Amino acid sequence: MLEAVGLRKVFKKNVAVDDINLYLEEGESVGLLGPNGAGKSTAISMISTLMDPTSGDVKWNGENVLKKPNKIRNVLGVVPQDIALYPELSAYENLKFFGKLYGLKGKELELKITSVLDIVGLEERKNEQVSKYSGGMKRRINIAVALIHDPQIIIMDEPTVGIDPQSRNHILEMVRRLNTEKGMTVLYTSHYMEEVERLCDRIYIMDHGKVIATGTKQELISILSSEETVLLTLDQSKQSFTERMKNLDGVLQVIENDTSLKLIVPKGSRLLGSIFNIAESEEVQIVSANIQVPTLEDVFLHLTGRKLRD
Repeated sequence: MLEAVGLRKVFKKNVAVDDINLYLEEGESVGLLGPNGAGKSTAISMISTLMDPTSGDVKWNGENVLKKPNKIRNVLGVVPQDIALYPELSAYENLKFFGKLYGLKGKELELKITSVLDIVGLEERKNEQVSKYSGGMKRRINIAVALIHDPQIIIMDEPTVGIDPQSRNHILEMVRRLNTEKGMTVLYTSHYMEEVERLCDRIYIMDHGKVIATGTKQELISILSSEETVLLTLDQSKQSFTERMKNLDGVLQVIENDTSLKLIVPKGSRLLGSIFNIAESEEVQIVSANIQVPTLEDVFLHLTGRKLRD
């Protein structure tokens, strides 16, 4: 349906996107994960024809659309990372303005405005100035603008950044319904691993401008199928203990988070005795120790060496 082939973008000497390939089938919900600076937003800008690539192609149903972008723009909705609204206008006025840009008018436009306001749950607040909205409400109207022309594909670039939990949950449920009930194809980027796990059929992981892994959640987790996670909760954070964990035979990776350590080890490793002995010699108390199967976040850390929010 929508395909990026060999997309590359170079800004002076900085390679922001390095020869990536990805595709979206009709009706799929696809996640694009990567730490800050991985190239996600640049990739989205090229896929949505808002930015010309240095090289590569974007194809819609097999046809290159870079030279004729209107072919895809008519069926594509984009929710940018930054709010793109006129704050001095009401939500209704914003939707009417952007709807006219898509060629909508008259009764058809009014019906579309009513429909998208219902989807985002802001019909009763439609006549208020956007400047008076909360951050979550602005995000929801931003999404409504992307839906006003009833697109077949919607691209969402971190749509829940900086909003309250209630608005975030509303947006996630809305995206899920658009995908499962309306059959809309979704490309979704986020700084929250749990959002992508909740919404997406397939996932691309980007780092340093490259796609370094792709697959379903279970396919990606299978990358660590021969390994398991030991989660240690400590009474205190102590660097010397952490360093000894990193140097312990059999420990493949150590992930620090305040007073907890996550150790990636070969499946079936019998390291708990050694871990407790080292803790005793370092005068560190292990409050709890749990052996877990790897998660998607473990895979991400394994592949990129850094947390999603780094």
